[in-house]
Amino acid sequence: MGNPKGEIYLFNTLTRRKERFVPLEKGKVRMYCCGPTVYWYAHIGNFRTYIFEDVLRRTLEFNGFEVIHVMNITDVGHLTSDADTGEDKMEVGARREQKTVWEIAEFYARKFFEDAERLNILKPTIVCKATDHIADMIDYIRKLEEKGYTYVIDDGVYFDTSKLRDYGKLTGMDFKKLNESLRAGARVEFNPNKRNLTDFCLWRFSPRDKKRQMEWKSPWGVGFPGWHIECTVMAMKYLGEHFDIHCGGIDHIQIHHTNEIAQAEALTGKPLANYWLHGAFLVFGKSTKMAKSTGEIITVQTLMDKGFDPLSFRYLCLTAHYRSELVFTWESLQSAQNALLTLRESVRSLAEKLEERVDRSPRFHEYYERFIEVVNDDLNTPKALALMWSLIREEKELTNREKYDLLMEFDKIFALDLTRDVGREEKLTPEEEELIRRREEARKTRDWATADRIREQLRSMGILVEDTPQGVKWRRIKR
Repeated sequence: MGNPKGEIYLFNTLTRRKERFVPLEKGKVRMYCCGPTVYWYAHIGNFRTYIFEDVLRRTLEFNGFEVIHVMNITDVGHLTSDADTGEDKMEVGARREQKTVWEIAEFYARKFFEDAERLNILKPTIVCKATDHIADMIDYIRKLEEKGYTYVIDDGVYFDTSKLRDYGKLTGMDFKKLNESLRAGARVEFNPNKRNLTDFCLWRFSPRDKKRQMEWKSPWGVGFPGWHIECTVMAMKYLGEHFDIHCGGIDHIQIHHTNEIAQAEALTGKPLANYWLHGAFLVFGKSTKMAKSTGEIITVQTLMDKGFDPLSFRYLCLTAHYRSELVFTWESLQSAQNALLTLRESVRSLAEKLEERVDRSPRFHEYYERFIEVVNDDLNTPKALALMWSLIREEKELTNREKYDLLMEFDKIFALDLTRDVGREEKLTPEEEELIRRREEARKTRDWATADRIREQLRSMGILVEDTPQGVKWRRIKR
């Protein structure tokens, strides 16, 4: 198919407008995405952001760019409040499970990447752990100190935000308004010894009355790095002082990403990144975002336990623009799964009757160019999905081969495994067939408890049963 190399337009939070993407280096994109804090499972709200970032990367690569994608693993320093208060989340997780912090970090990092793989999220080019870069962070803080941007108080080394003329520019507010905003409630607790509400901790001292599991010696005392310094240091280490794209969730704009910019520009005098992209929340009910602090989260495993293909959640995320809130319900997820199964059935049907490849028709090129135009317009996946459904319904002007080839191209960005089960002649054993028959009888009599029990029994046998408008579907899964 070749590389289209079309013009890409992205909404830049920093300038608050959609801009044509121009990389610093021709043909190459350097991109940093804030990674997970590995003290618990990542939930589907987190993964909505990672799916948007994956679509961005796939779109860039679809357009012929080489993407160097860096993501951090926060295994120390992220406090229970993003506003530099509370306890280290890693210590909380270790105490909850009566394990070491190192064991917690290793376990939940592994689970994160397992879930990401289930969602067809490409693994970053470089994954970097905060605890592997403590010396780099200490050196960075020392340089900020030499330039007069830091001060020391009772609980740590702080960055003086009043020293930066344009601190807070990512939020669209000036320094005074940002402090007023935080005083109004964004930071309920703060150290009264701080010079400004917006000042943030670069290096936090360990408590004097107890030893932490993760702590290091520094010129200022034994302690651990602040969350914000970690991302700045690791991003610059692997991508340089000035790179192309920085991504994250919208909850990072006011504090975390604002502080990343402050640290970087204070030291280098250069922009940290040219384009800042932020994904909106996945919400439940009355615009309530999913948060681990509530104690109730939905994970990828939760979806699977309820009989859903994880890629049905990916499909659901594609139905909303990444900058718009997406309301999650189990009904909407079921609709997404039904749509995904219909797509795969369409691909299977096309695959069974492919013609010999011939020259592409004008209509083929129209679809292909329109798809590029839509995804390059700030990752407009809802329009791209609509285009795909229009393609499937097309009856006259495209051959089966052309339709199939276009769908394969589209799936390079959608990553929905549209060819799953194509050409595979799997059969059920007599026992499996009997269980599916009994489950269908239970559903017809509205005996949901029995139907659910049989579904779980089938799942334990490696059979995932999916109810669709076309009837019951099944597929084999890894146990």
